[in-house]
Amino acid sequence: MWTQIDAQISQVTGEKFQSQQRRSVGGGCINQGYAVSNGEITYFLKINQPSQAAMFEAEALGLKEMLATASIRVPNPICWGVAENSSYIVLEWLELGSGNSNSWEEMGRKLAAMHKASSSQGFGWKINNTIGSTPQINTWIADWTEFYIKHRLGYQFQLARRKGGNFPSSEKLLAAIPELLANHQVQPSLVHGDLWGGNAGCTNSGEPVIFDPATYFGDREVDIAMTQLFGGFPAAFYQGYNEVFPLDAGYEQRKTLYNLYHILNHFNLFGGSYASQANRMIDQILR
Repeated sequence: MWTQIDAQISQVTGEKFQSQQRRSVGGGCINQGYAVSNGEITYFLKINQPSQAAMFEAEALGLKEMLATASIRVPNPICWGVAENSSYIVLEWLELGSGNSNSWEEMGRKLAAMHKASSSQGFGWKINNTIGSTPQINTWIADWTEFYIKHRLGYQFQLARRKGGNFPSSEKLLAAIPELLANHQVQPSLVHGDLWGGNAGCTNSGEPVIFDPATYFGDREVDIAMTQLFGGFPAAFYQGYNEVFPLDAGYEQRKTLYNLYHILNHFNLFGGSYASQANRMIDQILR
């Protein structure tokens, strides 16, 4: 496997690469991660089962889509594919530091700039991808409300029922979404799609960076909502964001509706108490 990946890196970069050091590092919840180095240059390698090759391809294409906006720093995807009994993706190695309030304010400004990238095709993306390891359906739909009901919450509820989840008010919630979003005018924005604290950081020089995307064109508020789901980003981030692209009135009410998608997905991935959390959120939204 290592020889094949080295050869692919060499072919893509045009520079001979032979890994001499392979150090295990965090690769997220579902992948194995490695820092691979030839002594001069280091890459970040993630590997998984061969069946996950499409997941890595979608990640690479999502990063390229984000790079094309020339807004916020993301790791450059080098190559991806299957080697022996593993699928893999090779990414630019970025040394992450702690950052400061200026870094987080700049992250807000740069994410806002990325969110200004739009699509004439509506809401969705050119291919399906994954949210964690759950399939994420991105078939184009012109109307955001229809897209969110069908491809986001509705799909997650379907998966959850198959796993034995009990959500008594799910149909009532889906029926209420058109009214909940009735006064919200949404333009398609390029979103990260999985923007919690573990997928954002700053380089050692303080430059903000985001990674591990679940890219699509959607309501930009889905990204902002998720930054507040698991602990929240520093206040400077929101200050920077609103300087460039102020949030619309009613965001605080929509935030729970958008974060419900991720809690349902966590139930589908991990089970446990996420079902009761989802039901509490549904009750809160329907009040």
